[in-house]
Amino acid sequence: MQGVPDEFNDIRDRASFRHLPGLPGVELYRAHIARYAFEPHTHEGFGIGAIEQGAERFRYRGAWHVAGAGSLVTMNPDELHTGQAESQDGWRYQMIYLDPHTLSEISGEPVWWFHDAVRQDPARASATLALIQAIWQHDDPLARQGILLQLVELLRPIASAPPAPREATRRFSRVREYLHDNYMRPVTLDELAAIAALSPWHFQRQFKAHFHVTPHQMLMAIRLWRAKQLLTNGMAPAAVAAATGLSDQSHLTRAFSWRYGITPARYQKQVRG
Repeated sequence: MQGVPDEFNDIRDRASFRHLPGLPGVELYRAHIARYAFEPHTHEGFGIGAIEQGAERFRYRGAWHVAGAGSLVTMNPDELHTGQAESQDGWRYQMIYLDPHTLSEISGEPVWWFHDAVRQDPARASATLALIQAIWQHDDPLARQGILLQLVELLRPIASAPPAPREATRRFSRVREYLHDNYMRPVTLDELAAIAALSPWHFQRQFKAHFHVTPHQMLMAIRLWRAKQLLTNGMAPAAVAAATGLSDQSHLTRAFSWRYGITPARYQKQVRG
């Protein structure tokens, strides 16, 4: 079954990704997940989609959310989240991931922000699903670009300006930037704490209170997001493992599948197919 990694143990679980020629900064995703539970992971782009059937439960920004059929899901970039079934037969959904620069160019507005991760908005959710499906199915690049503009216009009324950063936000943002710059090598708690000017254990407590994950969980999420980029560019999985600071290809396969529900090799085949 296309899209099911070796780690899936339920035949109902399946996931597919797609990148589109002429639309850089756009990733399409659709899945039906009955039993699989996603480890904390992140997307560098905005995650926008809707639930077609069933219900999902996920942790995002320190709180649990439930999204059922007819729900619109909107996630901001670089926010770690999980995912698991809330209903007996799982949930079926579609998502589109938009690079912030791409979204800004499409909309003509530099800043977007979604306050609510889940909105019970059946009409907008249904329209979102239809537009994502249309982008997926169209072969004409010009048609895809027009549909993408329709999707952005549909979502603009529910977007807002991001909150003003606090001092703690700036402090820990520097740490996150450091992790992005050094994901390819081992990183110690002491060096991260030094960036924040805190003692190591106090830093780790405060980091988790701020981001709702440990520094290691965030580092792994960044590594796996980078792995997606390298796989998209055609790098072999074994080389990707070495380039992202993982011990070997098996480590990459396990970690990638836990977070994205698909093996690196299958992901690469789908997005480069």
